[in-house]
Amino acid sequence: MTSATRTVRPRELGIEFEVLAEDSIIGPAIERGGWEEHETRLFRAHLSPGARVLDLGANVGWYSALAVLAGCDVHAFEPVPAIAEVCRRNLERAQRAGKGRAVLHVCAAGAGPGKARIALGAANRGDNRVLDAGAQRPEDMGAGSLVEIHVERVDDLAPGPARVVKIDTQGSEWLALQGMRGVLSGSPRLALLLEFWPYALRGASPEELLRFLAREGFTVGKATAAPYPMKTERLLRQALARDPLRGGLDLYATRGVPFHVGGLARRMRGLMRSLREEG
Repeated sequence: MTSATRTVRPRELGIEFEVLAEDSIIGPAIERGGWEEHETRLFRAHLSPGARVLDLGANVGWYSALAVLAGCDVHAFEPVPAIAEVCRRNLERAQRAGKGRAVLHVCAAGAGPGKARIALGAANRGDNRVLDAGAQRPEDMGAGSLVEIHVERVDDLAPGPARVVKIDTQGSEWLALQGMRGVLSGSPRLALLLEFWPYALRGASPEELLRFLAREGFTVGKATAAPYPMKTERLLRQALARDPLRGGLDLYATRGVPFHVGGLARRMRGLMRSLREEG
């Protein structure tokens, strides 16, 4: 199985980059210049030469390429073989242009090793969801393909401390976290970007995931233009108040490194939002 692609040159990267030709979301955004503006800014703020970065749910490699270009040591996890091949080529381009290096793992990050099926998004090629054993393709995804994939623990393939971790696995975030307990315990200085989508979350309740982050010592907020620290209860209320099928919240969390990275103006904007927002 291969995927048709087109090559673009997004201004945020400054290198040629392949996107999936049939993708309706990520590819067009990158072609217009970049992907996930606020998440990208927060991610970049914590990158430094030699930093170790984990990208779980790498897709075509946007975040991994950013980290390589910043001189980081990257481990990217992408389970869909056809998409992983595109990611591999993009990482090769980034390594030719930047001073970082990358290792691509063609598997999903999970709580334990094994095999699983993943439902592929028909139009949104970033919405690929690993299925529990015996589960059918989610009805909201419509018709589409299922592919058998490998699942591995991050602790087995990329052990050791990390400085930046991004997890966007369409509902498998809890399981990915459970398979990287060693990485977490060995990373006292860590920035984390994580998709929090209660509707699709596997293996735990939404509250359980948020309380896990709190117990791990993270300061947590939403990945916005001006993030502010939020209590578990407030995050949960805001996430559950959203249309469940349209997704949840992208979370931004730090432990041992500064939470506020956008200067005083953004910090003040975050304070004003904290007073103004519901919850």
